[in-house]
Amino acid sequence: TTSSAGNGNEFQTFRHNTTQIGSITLSGTTGTSYNTSSDYRLKENVDYAWNATTRLKQLKPCRFNWISDSSNTLEDGFLAHEVQTVVPNAVLGTKDQMENYVDDEGETQQRIKAQQIDHSKLVPLLVKTIQELEARITVLEG
Repeated sequence: TTSSAGNGNEFQTFRHNTTQIGSITLSGTTGTSYNTSSDYRLKENVDYAWNATTRLKQLKPCRFNWISDSSNTLEDGFLAHEVQTVVPNAVLGTKDQMENYVDDEGETQQRIKAQQIDHSKLVPLLVKTIQELEARITVLEG
């Protein structure tokens, strides 16, 4: 679906069977939102009693530059395979995976099949950790 008028109008809709599970929508007049389903009716075994701080401390944020960036601009981020051990659903792909492809001369070659991270999958861990830390601070100040 494409549209150019009205907040929330859907440019792209994603469905599993007949249930909408995501969309790309207009946000205001100059923004785009990438949405994934979070409706309670699609979930079960909801648990609020888990320790996020312990898991969060296992993540290893790092600074790096991309090999393909000749300016060597430093970025903040993660290495996908390290995140995968802590938040597996945030990472797509397998560490060190390669794939075959056919080049312009018709020859089969190999290239990196890079892992990818959906950083939005880390947000619940961050929010829950902040809540846990806030509760500890409240007790200490009490």
